[in-house]
Amino acid sequence: MNDIGFRLIQLAGKGYCCSQILAILALEIQGRENPDLVRAMAGLCMGAGNSGGVCGVFTGAVCLLALYGAKGADSEKEADRLPLMYAELSEWFEQSACASFGGTTCKDIIGEDSRQPNPERCGRLLVDTWGRILEILVENGFDPSICMHP
Repeated sequence: MNDIGFRLIQLAGKGYCCSQILAILALEIQGRENPDLVRAMAGLCMGAGNSGGVCGVFTGAVCLLALYGAKGADSEKEADRLPLMYAELSEWFEQSACASFGGTTCKDIIGEDSRQPNPERCGRLLVDTWGRILEILVENGFDPSICMHP
């Protein structure tokens, strides 16, 4: 098991959900903490509002791309490449990460009746998606250790 896999197990064991784990990983790489952001990301768990809708790994990943490239203050401008970054992630998530599940919702991935994440399926999605987030950021000129526009 690699360091990321071990860290995911630690965070899940502490009660964090998929989207929160992604936020924590991004903050850790930046050497920061932001409990407000981590709390807000809980709204994406198990498909926004526990609805079983679009996977929280995906929506959390989109939020992380926005953390780096979206407008966050009057003096900032959205990164020109952000829409392309969203498209890259979306295409990859549908075609690669979720191809074997028949869809991108929590219900598709873990089953209609499941109310809890599937550690094997969700864990693999988290590891793969975290890697893809980092690739997309770097490919588009972002330094994952610094949360500001390139």
